Amino acid sequence: MSPELISILVLVVVFVIATTRSVNMGALAFAAAFAVGELVADLDADGIFAGFPGDLFVVLVGVTYLFAIARANGTTDWLVHAAIRLVRGRVALIPWVMFFLTGALTAIGAVSPAAVAIVAPIALSFAAQYGISPLLMGAMVVHGAQGGGFSPISIYGTIVNGIVEREKLPGNELFLFLASLTVNLIIAAVVFVLFGGRKLWAMGAVEENTGNTPAPAEGTTDTTPAPPPCAGAGTGTGSSPGSATPTPAAAPTATGTTTMAPPPEAPAAVRLTPARTATLTALVALVVAVLAFDLDAGLTAITLAVVLSTLWPEDSRKAVGQIAWSTVLLICGVLTYVGVLDEMGTITWAGEDVGDIGVPLLAAVLLCYIGAIISAFASSVGIMGALIPLAVPFLAQGEIGAVGMVAALAVSATVVDVSPFSTNGALVLAAAPDVDRERFFRQLMVYGGIVVAVVPAVVWLVLVVPGIG
Repeated sequence: MSPELISILVLVVVFVIATTRSVNMGALAFAAAFAVGELVADLDADGIFAGFPGDLFVVLVGVTYLFAIARANGTTDWLVHAAIRLVRGRVALIPWVMFFLTGALTAIGAVSPAAVAIVAPIALSFAAQYGISPLLMGAMVVHGAQGGGFSPISIYGTIVNGIVEREKLPGNELFLFLASLTVNLIIAAVVFVLFGGRKLWAMGAVEENTGNTPAPAEGTTDTTPAPPPCAGAGTGTGSSPGSATPTPAAAPTATGTTTMAPPPEAPAAVRLTPARTATLTALVALVVAVLAFDLDAGLTAITLAVVLSTLWPEDSRKAVGQIAWSTVLLICGVLTYVGVLDEMGTITWAGEDVGDIGVPLLAAVLLCYIGAIISAFASSVGIMGALIPLAVPFLAQGEIGAVGMVAALAVSATVVDVSPFSTNGALVLAAAPDVDRERFFRQLMVYGGIVVAVVPAVVWLVLVVPGIG
């Protein structure tokens, strides 16, 4: 049995054990990386650690640390209320706002993980407060980032178009952008319908949840009796969040008339305090640093978190404990093992075997699937950089349209970033507050598996088979 095949079988065993025994998959993957690297690939410790994703480790720690502070001091609550006011109380519009926001960020030049790192914690905090499926919200954020990811001025678009030009293949920058945007928009619409979007529309406009009464969970109806005309929600006379005793709205007098209580102060959840103002400034600084100055999102986030912790230690004392350490272990372990696969040539071995197939259309669909499967665990850009050159020999035969094939490979290699093992999926998993992480991880894994199974075949059928380009 070849070393490459052994390494793939070990990966399957890791998945099986993690699923059936509830062992952290990252810890298993570290052990597998050590065993396969030392015994099969003859790698030393430096060779094994070469695949450790240090940049992703810092991004996960830094971003979850910063937003743990934002949750602790109420900044995310303030952002949620601002979002409700923006869409006039229509909660169903918020997932689409997040989709187009991340799409706009990547379209103008943000790296996809950076855009997701900025938007996902806000989006998922909103989902937690208003009973929206975290899978729906997370998928909308990731697909939005990928929808805008291939504009002519984006990072992904520039890289792919550069590879096409270097390999002297026919290219169409606008077609590549529109293909990715259309595929991700369609997927987002399907996800919205299947995971509660219709129920959100049925809710119509809602009033801001100020903290007194939890928003109704998705698909439920609030059956609390309406308050009398001068007492309670909707009149501006309710209690402020966190108060144990509601403010009396009216008091009867001896003559039987009703005297209105004076209006209370604005609810604490929607007031800007110095800590919240500083945190909002830090979030804006993170966006500017990443987009305008091309600084690393993880290092910038952790630096801003340290500054806030120093100024308001009481708000951030527990924030370090709220960093998604189990997610960090899981993602870093799996990606370290994928790095071992790369070091020993398993990924190149699989791609070259497919490239040698004599049937161009069959080779094309297999390359799309290889790009999707590997990209679910590794760098999307790296996979595109490897697969497009592998497609050159049979593209040169003229039987496959180069423009459609390149677009199919690009979409297949990026649309699967909803996988919890990819950078974007890991950020979504880490950013979700108040969820059962193991259950959410399984949901993301199943959803990512469905995307891997379905989308490459669809884009091959629509973009490659007609011979576009």
